[in-house]
Amino acid sequence: MSGKVAVVTGSNKGIGLAIVQALCKQFQGDVYLTARDVGRGQAAVESLASEGLKAIFHQLDINNLNSITTAAAFFKEKYGGVDILIHNAGIAFKVADTTPFAVQAEVTLETNFFAARDVLTHFLPLIKRGGRVVNISSFVGPRTLNKCSAELQQRFRSEDITEDELVALMQRFIDKAKKGEHKQDGWPETPYGVSKLGLTTLSMILARRLLKERPNDGILLNACCPGWVRTDMAGEAAEKSPDEGAVTPVYLVLLPPKITEPHGKFVSDKEVQPW
Repeated sequence: MSGKVAVVTGSNKGIGLAIVQALCKQFQGDVYLTARDVGRGQAAVESLASEGLKAIFHQLDINNLNSITTAAAFFKEKYGGVDILIHNAGIAFKVADTTPFAVQAEVTLETNFFAARDVLTHFLPLIKRGGRVVNISSFVGPRTLNKCSAELQQRFRSEDITEDELVALMQRFIDKAKKGEHKQDGWPETPYGVSKLGLTTLSMILARRLLKERPNDGILLNACCPGWVRTDMAGEAAEKSPDEGAVTPVYLVLLPPKITEPHGKFVSDKEVQPW
């Protein structure tokens, strides 16, 4: 078992690649660039190598449970666990996309919430003492929360919401969207927003669980917003470069040992945001 290791999901381009780049420069340990597509992932590693940066590629398709369990087993075997996990992989339909709302709801939540949850389910037990976990969420999450019904807002903000209840709420959104009843049920018109609302809430639930089950292990788990970043997903009009988008997630995973906060928070521009 060799030293420390950082794993970044969905990191062959955009914010994910910028995070890997920053970690190669600032993290004392092996940095893994992961992607669904082997060719694109290896090309990204080669592009970093041409800058004198050493990242290692491992295939990881977050929509494939077998891919997740295979990757998790690899890191457990080779490193005895994981020191840093940044879950960045995600999707968004363009505003002009004509795909039916019900399909957008199911596809978006399948990746941004349910697949993210699968990654966390299999990787969280591998996080070593003093480890750091960051889920890349979005400012669209709290904005979406504020547009939900009072009943939904109360549950999402509750300290006692369980993972099972959250999963049921996310499934409820998909089911209601398929019937065209999501608005009457208290949901706003944004699958992406709901998916990131779910991911941030999941981060808070898992952080509370870590405090309860591993109180002395010093693990910090947060969700963050990288900002509006110029990527294939957000488009060219966005205000931040990918390097600027990487700043907050990298800051959170490189917080020094013995620090206890932030934990279970939503962070943007290095500051804890209201939820």
